[in-house]
Amino acid sequence: MADAFPGTSPLPEPVPTPVPVLEPLPVAEPEHPLMDHGRTLYLAKWSTRLWAWLIDMILVILFLNIVRGILEPFWQVHTIWDLGHLGLFDYGVDILIFFLYWTICESYKGQSIGKMVMNIRVVNRDGTKIHWGTAAIESLGKAFLPVLALDCLIGWLAMPQTKLRVFNRISNTLVIKTDYREPEGILYVKDKE
Repeated sequence: MADAFPGTSPLPEPVPTPVPVLEPLPVAEPEHPLMDHGRTLYLAKWSTRLWAWLIDMILVILFLNIVRGILEPFWQVHTIWDLGHLGLFDYGVDILIFFLYWTICESYKGQSIGKMVMNIRVVNRDGTKIHWGTAAIESLGKAFLPVLALDCLIGWLAMPQTKLRVFNRISNTLVIKTDYREPEGILYVKDKE
């Protein structure tokens, strides 16, 4: 270009200047671990939970009646609805049996027989299996009928749309729907009948 214009000198070629490298700012660790939003838990309906509870009550009462029939020649144990003869000891035994039934079943698989029939399960809030202590706390509200009535009423009125009883809230548990799908890679073929 300098040849095209007499009396001018060529311009020096620009020298690239290096861009300063910025060090990354320190990132604070989150207080709570990030949740995987890929997993969805479907909360069970109140009506489904009620039917599961009724199935469990009927099964445990049938079991208690069989045991009472066996023990009757040796020891008079009154039924839970025989309020005229029901003593504190008899009532305490019934409550203890109901409490142990729900605690053992729900700590083992998260399901009692009624929950199995209705395809629901008790889990921790993150969807993991509950343990003995959690199952015991969650079962306290179901075993004693007057407490269950208050437990459900407070849940319906004070925590609407959460589908939680008070003892679910205390034990940090949820009751969810279960889905019995075929495992991946397995196809079940049924014969025509």
